[in-house]
Amino acid sequence: MKRILLPVGGAVLATGLLAAGLSATAQADGDISNDPLARSNSDAASIASFWIASNGAALRQATQYTWDSKEVRKVVSKGGYDPDGRPGMTAPTGEQKAGASQNVNLPKSIGKVFFVDGSGKFRWCSATSIQSGNRNLVATAGHCVYDTDSNSDTLSKWVFVPGYYQGKAPWGIYVGKQAFTHYDFDTYEDYDRDYAFVTVYNGIQFDGVKQVDRKDFDRFSGPKRAWGGHYYILLSKDAGRLGDAVGGQGFAWNQATGKYVRTFGYPAAPHPDGSKPYSGVTPKNCYGKTTSKAVGASWLKIEEHVGLKCAVTPGYDGGAWLLNYNNAKRLGYVNGVTSTFADQDGNDRIDYITSPYFDGETAAVYKAATNYPSGKIVGPNGELFK
Repeated sequence: MKRILLPVGGAVLATGLLAAGLSATAQADGDISNDPLARSNSDAASIASFWIASNGAALRQATQYTWDSKEVRKVVSKGGYDPDGRPGMTAPTGEQKAGASQNVNLPKSIGKVFFVDGSGKFRWCSATSIQSGNRNLVATAGHCVYDTDSNSDTLSKWVFVPGYYQGKAPWGIYVGKQAFTHYDFDTYEDYDRDYAFVTVYNGIQFDGVKQVDRKDFDRFSGPKRAWGGHYYILLSKDAGRLGDAVGGQGFAWNQATGKYVRTFGYPAAPHPDGSKPYSGVTPKNCYGKTTSKAVGASWLKIEEHVGLKCAVTPGYDGGAWLLNYNNAKRLGYVNGVTSTFADQDGNDRIDYITSPYFDGETAAVYKAATNYPSGKIVGPNGELFK
């Protein structure tokens, strides 16, 4: 494990970003940090209402949580990996019978996470549902949860929308409840630990508009609008647990590198040369063999990443790297998440992506998150909990 610490007289002082990187609300247990996203059912209901208001206007206005193009550089190989324990796997759930196909069958588990950054802009990253006993877990990049720009707290109004397409949420909107990250990322922004596992409340789906009288309008706690002397409420229903709705990819750690993976995500940003081949509207995928050597990028404190040849752009970050992906079942094992983008041949176009190496410490963060339950945010009559 790499630590960016300097011991002085029995105390431990952080170099680089110092203690400002630690959220006042974060809690740490060894190498594991956890931060609340929506503290209560009513907070979650408010967040869901924010994103779905005006027919999903905020969702459609969001842009990819992009990198500065000056950070897209060539990365270097540094040698092999030394796993910190035996390899392990957790099986996926929710087989999707796609049948034989020459094309890549997109899993229902992939989607976008939406949030508001420190400057107030509506943003998104890629992510996937991942298996847990509580069927309520999302895997993404740490920088898609923790606000590295303001260096102060988690990103706000965080939701996951599996299968997102042009403002549509076919399987519901899932509000983030608790974020689990590695202590070194939460505190020091060490991109060797740029991954996060987020528990989410039961999903919410919106089921049409109903005209009501003023009394029912005032009493209703969900999204509503008064217009032209009439009163309307947006009907809601519980979409159930995330894993029950779309399944969950498996999880793998301490695996050998040099294996084939299938990666998924929503690329959108331009290449450094200004060309923009992707819209971010539909998910894309890459397939290839990961590097067998560690990849380093000193400007992000990276010493141990896995690399993959893949010409996608930001917006793809946070997307899953699936080991042993079965195209018929649309299932595999999350063995990485897209963290950084690189230009290996120096032509100002991204041709390479990297992920943290998933080891035993990653597994500890994941396993802590799997023990955290969530709950519903929609009441029996379609009202949002206060």
